[in-house]
Amino acid sequence: MDIPKPPGVVPSADIILSVEGITKEFSTVRVLDSIDLAIERGEVMGLIGENGAGKSTLIKIISGIYQPTAGTIRLNGEVVRIGDYSTAKNLGISIVPQEFNLINTLTVYENIFLGNEIRLKSGLLDKGTMRKQAAAQLQELRMPVKVDRLIGDLSVAEKQMVEISKALMLHARILIMDEPTTTLTGHELETLFTLMRQLKAQGVTIIFVSHKLREVKTICDRVTVLRDGKLISVDTVDSVDEKDLARKMIGRDFTQVFPAKKYRDGTDVVLQVEHLEVRNLLHDVSFTLRRGEILGFAGLVGAGRTELFEAVMGLRHVERGSIAIEGKAVRIRHARDAVDLGLAYISEDRQGKGIVQNFDIPKNITLISLVEYVKRHLIDKQAEGKKASHYVKVFNIVAASQKMALRYFSGGNQQKVYLARWVDTDPKILVLDEPTRGIDVNAKREIYEFIHMLAAKGISCIVISSEMEEVIGLCSRVYVMKEGMVAGCLTDEHINEEEIMFHATGIKGRKAYG
Repeated sequence: MDIPKPPGVVPSADIILSVEGITKEFSTVRVLDSIDLAIERGEVMGLIGENGAGKSTLIKIISGIYQPTAGTIRLNGEVVRIGDYSTAKNLGISIVPQEFNLINTLTVYENIFLGNEIRLKSGLLDKGTMRKQAAAQLQELRMPVKVDRLIGDLSVAEKQMVEISKALMLHARILIMDEPTTTLTGHELETLFTLMRQLKAQGVTIIFVSHKLREVKTICDRVTVLRDGKLISVDTVDSVDEKDLARKMIGRDFTQVFPAKKYRDGTDVVLQVEHLEVRNLLHDVSFTLRRGEILGFAGLVGAGRTELFEAVMGLRHVERGSIAIEGKAVRIRHARDAVDLGLAYISEDRQGKGIVQNFDIPKNITLISLVEYVKRHLIDKQAEGKKASHYVKVFNIVAASQKMALRYFSGGNQQKVYLARWVDTDPKILVLDEPTRGIDVNAKREIYEFIHMLAAKGISCIVISSEMEEVIGLCSRVYVMKEGMVAGCLTDEHINEEEIMFHATGIKGRKAYG
């Protein structure tokens, strides 16, 4: 068949990659249906769609992780069979995965060169050269991560930069980036976009998968929309706005994502933290949380937001400082102490520290509150299943069966199950760290509505987010952190992009998007 001419003025001879009639079925379920798409050399192509639309399946086929049920892939006009990821790498195709493919017990440089090690003539590893090249690559990304640190000690955002470095080390002709910005804030995002523009100028083709439509509009040349495994449209970004894209993704008119803020009586303090110190991480941090409040925490990567609440939850050793819940001083040494005191914590690392991928819905939901389902030393499966059914309905969890392992669920549905688990502990305070990481616009809106629903019931919510729009649209107050300290607390009209970035960086007027 003829390669379809995409929108734009670049002649078809400049098409580097095309997929023709690509179809994929899993156990007779069709997840991709006859996809035809052509991508030009040196182009940044956006790929968007709701969770379950087929985005991940398509890029996994292009990168050799999956094999298509039907269809053809062409590189530079020649038909190719990409049987595995090694073949894809040899063809110049590299992927930055959404879920990290890193080994926690290896160092940063060892992960960056894993499978592509540099060796001396003797056959031994040339660790000096690998350290040097890895450090140079991270410096280009402006990421101050030491190459000898263990991956297990890094934050999610730092791990993201290591994944990007791994892909860039392969000098790929086609670079697939699957949700690479989910934990990056303004400064890191500008750096990544600058790098992407440099790669584009060098002729590298980038497939940019994202749920963040503003970013797609900012960095992409064209955008492809998938819905229910079908190709809906391919447009130049200048010809569509964010509402157009959202409408194409969900198949109906798109309404405002954020529910209206509801300002509640702020006199009842439920959590008070004073002068908290964690060695080398947090310095004299103080803040208050009010009953039924949605409180935001913003800041750049490494500012200490996650570390602060890991300390509050008993996951990090506190050097000094005090914590009071409902006016009573408490000592939290372990996570169990925090849970018993009514605290709940949704980690930013959903896959690594949150859900159990091989467990089904009931087992994931009752993981912390399991004692409530034990009768005569046995788990009451009927009660467990009944409660799971309740949360499936309340949180609109889409599942063919409650008994399916969570690894087969979309990111949005995994996050809803994770949220249901903590709600089942009947918390007073719920901390949500990057609550919409890697989920689509429709699932985001549902998560926001759930947070408002919980706050209306008197549960105090803390939202840690790298997305400016999220903290601005959700929160009644926002603490901004910088280098392990609270740089400021914003309220009312002061909760805006410019003031948040001023406190986060000290540089007035910095924008969150390049």
